[in-house]
Amino acid sequence: MSPDPPPPESNPDTSNPAELTHSTPAEKRPIKIGSQRKEAVEETPASPEKASQQGSSEDPPDKPAAVPAEELESYFPTPEIKQMTPDLEDEISQALGGKSLEDLLDEETGATRTPVLEPESRLSANVVKIHRGDVFFSLGGRDEGVVPLKNFAEAPEIGSSVEVIVVGLNQLEGLYTLTIPGAAIDVGDWSDLSEGMVVEVLVTGHNKGGLECEVNHLRGFMPASQISTFRVEDFEQFVGQKLQCVVTEANPERRNLVVSQRAVLEREQESSRKKLLEELEVGQMREGVVARLQDFGAFVNLGGVDGLIHISKMSWDRVNHPSEVLTEGQTIQVKIDKIDSTTGKIGLSYRDTTTNPWDEVETNFSGGSIVTGTVTRVAAFGAFVRLAPGIEGLIHISELAHHRVHKVDSVVEQGQEVEVKVLSVDRSSQRIGLSLKALANPLSSSSAAGTDEDSEEDAQSSAVPKFQGELKGGTNRSSGGEQFGLDW
Repeated sequence: MSPDPPPPESNPDTSNPAELTHSTPAEKRPIKIGSQRKEAVEETPASPEKASQQGSSEDPPDKPAAVPAEELESYFPTPEIKQMTPDLEDEISQALGGKSLEDLLDEETGATRTPVLEPESRLSANVVKIHRGDVFFSLGGRDEGVVPLKNFAEAPEIGSSVEVIVVGLNQLEGLYTLTIPGAAIDVGDWSDLSEGMVVEVLVTGHNKGGLECEVNHLRGFMPASQISTFRVEDFEQFVGQKLQCVVTEANPERRNLVVSQRAVLEREQESSRKKLLEELEVGQMREGVVARLQDFGAFVNLGGVDGLIHISKMSWDRVNHPSEVLTEGQTIQVKIDKIDSTTGKIGLSYRDTTTNPWDEVETNFSGGSIVTGTVTRVAAFGAFVRLAPGIEGLIHISELAHHRVHKVDSVVEQGQEVEVKVLSVDRSSQRIGLSLKALANPLSSSSAAGTDEDSEEDAQSSAVPKFQGELKGGTNRSSGGEQFGLDW
């Protein structure tokens, strides 16, 4: 059996260009670059129709061919736009309030924009989350801050409010760097140090002027006056301790680093003072310690702030000096008498912690009753008599005796115990009128009056002695005019 004859070679009809295009493979063209393209174009000028075909074939592949508008509309039909009715236009204009959309967007952006927080400013922030070694806080609005977790003795609770201090703003992360009051900032080198920041120092030694210390192996010094709020004599007790201090001077060029623990203590005292002043109210009872005594009163430390007990507010009795009632270091209960918000001065009362004896004076010392007391003071107009603790009465000079009394101490003297009659009681003005002559016998007082008058005359005669020499003057002696031929 003879093999099949080979298939005849295809001889496409070149007269049919469509068939030629689909059946013949693409004609390979040499790649030309630069000036070669230009030469090729000059050598073989093409017809306008062919030139347009070549131009379209030489277009870059990423540039799509233009699509007719009719074909494009067939794929993407034009949406049907409805015209707004006049009612809809009125409703939209009322909602906008006569403002454009640009104005509304600017107002919204301005409302959400918050001012930049100043460094060293204190504010209350809420804990948002704790992630790894950082605690994130919400500062109000869109502002947030972060504090290292190691600055806290115990991790704070989510949602709790904590007082923080702004250190600065991290522009890259959009977060504020925060710290808590009294917390130290990590220091790597001199570039991390700045005046006013709080750091942790290690006291390594001391000398005559203060304490030698280190801040992350950077040598520093703490003057003796900056160790505490009071004078410190023994420096050895601080060696080896870690203290929270404020950088008062940091000079990298001179390698000079000065720190102060006193500044931290004063900050804490000022913070506790402000907090205590907000809590104090007139009429409250507070416990305090007598800090020091003065002639006009006593200063009492209420736990961060001092108040003054005036000498008139120490006791219902008359007090000559505060040491008669209080001693330094004594713990006492006091009553808030007044608060001056402008100056921060606090007036205290110690006597108001006890019962006012004048509340029952009308019961204990009624008018016409006879009582016994002690003369406490003698004045030109009378004598004061102490009837009970905090209660004194006055014996007027006219009520000392039935006769005329020129000097009060001629009848009574200080410290003398007398029996008197109550004439009047005025509780509102705290005055009691007493009488000594109401209980005295008029006859005995008249004889005493004569004795008193004689004694007063004797006292006056002894005070002014009589002149014993010859008296000069008068009209029975010569005037001396005869020496000059005058007859006077």
